[in-house]
Parts: sequence; structure tokens; C-alpha cells
Amino acid sequence: MKHVQGLVTRMAKSRYPVLILGETGTGKEVVAQAIHNLEGKGRFVVVDCSSLVGPLMESELFGHKRGSYTGAHTDKLGLLDEANGGTAFFDEIGDLPLELQMKLLRVLQEKEYRAIGALVSRSSNFRVIAATNRDLEMEVVEKRFRQDLYFRLNVMKLRLPALRNRREDIPLLISHFLQRHGNGHKVSADAMDQLCRYDWPGNVRELEHAVQKMAAMNTGPLISLGDLTMIENKKREQGSLSSAALTEEDSGEQIVPLDDLVKSAVLQALRITKGDRTLAAASLGIGRTTLYRKLKEYGM
Repeated sequence: MKHVQGLVTRMAKSRYPVLILGETGTGKEVVAQAIHNLEGKGRFVVVDCSSLVGPLMESELFGHKRGSYTGAHTDKLGLLDEANGGTAFFDEIGDLPLELQMKLLRVLQEKEYRAIGALVSRSSNFRVIAATNRDLEMEVVEKRFRQDLYFRLNVMKLRLPALRNRREDIPLLISHFLQRHGNGHKVSADAMDQLCRYDWPGNVRELEHAVQKMAAMNTGPLISLGDLTMIENKKREQGSLSSAALTEEDSGEQIVPLDDLVKSAVLQALRITKGDRTLAAASLGIGRTTLYRKLKEYGM
């Protein structure tokens, strides 16, 4: 992470595109914000690429003129207009639909675009920072991501390590989150040892939610081993899923479709977290927008 911090400082000194890679919850947006803050120019505008779906996706990105389509009662500025002079952070760029990838590439090359219903083009000078939890090189091979756009974004690359690969940071992060969410809480030595042993599939985001929940549920100053019910429940669930998979394999039953498994996992996470979508997403190791998209896909 010290190496990452050094890269962030160097990247802030130029306005070349930055591509941030890492699993969900590793803090990609935090790093992007840090690069922007060190540069200190304009606004930091988040473009959630996983939500740019449907007929209004171009309007969200490029804006529209009044009367350009049904419901367009006023002129609307797009996200790229808002980012003029600052930074446009394309979160989960790997989820961007192919038709928008082509149009974004043109914007990055020409520095201009046309709002829906507009007769003339306009320009916006912004820095590009993109992030994804996908393997974009494989996405290019599988024809799901444009190679030319990948080359355009991959000028400076930064990869964030998963929390399980830097367990020595866990006590420091817990202390930081307790200062933010706790009320003078401390963690006992045996509880800290257990927290450091857990793999944290949702990474730093999952750890923060766990600390927040433990602090909210524990009125005493000391969080002990008995208070780590969330982690123990997850371990039992993982063990049950593994046992069920082995039983099905041994019994020769048919393979369950992947979509059914995903839907079941989403339902289980929402049930365990009592409908808390942010916590459910972290528990599943996915972003909130990905969870929302899954809920929409399954009509839930």
C-alpha cells in the first residue's frame, strides 16, 4: 500500500488516463478521489458504468436538448459536462455497453461530443480515471470490451491488492473504522486474531460494514470473540454450500444453472442482512450497483 501511495502521488502530477484494477471493495474510488484531490482541479464526477443501461444511457452521459424525446421537458447537462475542467471517474468501466464504449472512445480522441437532439458538438476537457474488478485483457479477447478503448485507458495502471493479501493492514483499518463508527470501542486480542484470519471476500468495504455493525450491536467498550457472529455465520454458510455441492456431486444430480445459484445467493444474503442491500453486496463480494442490477434482472 505504500507503493500504491507513491504511485498515486506520481499519477497526480500529470493528466494522463489512469486505470485502477482490483476486486470489489478494495477502495478503487477512494484511490481515484485521492489522485484528483492531489491534482486539485475542478470537480470529481462519478460515472457509474453499470447503471448506464437502457434508452436513457446516452442522455445521462452526454445530456439532451428539450424536446429531443418524450419526457425531455428541459435541457439537461450530462455527466461529461459536469466533469469539464476536473475528473471523470468511470466506475466499473468493464460493465459499459459496447455501443457506449465506441462513443466514449470518440469523446476521448476528439474531446467533443453531441448531446441528444443537439445540432452542434461541444467540448469538455476532463481527466479520465477508470476502474474495474474485471480482467479487461480477457474481456478484450472475448470481444466484450473494445481493444482500442482499453489501450486508450491503460496509459497508467494501478492494481490494488485484496485485503486477504495484506492481512497486516487489518488491525490498522479496524482501528480507523472504530474511530469513525465506534464509541470508544476496543477489540480484544482473540477477536482481533479471528478478524485477521478471515479472508474478507468483500475486502475493505466488507470490513468497514462489519466493524460498524459490531460497534452498533455492542454497548460495552470491548468487542470480544463472542461478538463476531457475522463472521461465524458466513463460515457456516460457506461450509454448508460446500457440503451441499459435494452431496450433489456424489449423488449424480443435475448441475444447477448458474443464474439459479446467483439468485439463491442474493436472496440468502438479503435475508441474513435483513434487507440491508449495502451489507448484502459487501457480503457477496460485489458492488452495490451490481446487486441492484441483479435484483432488476431477476424481477426482485
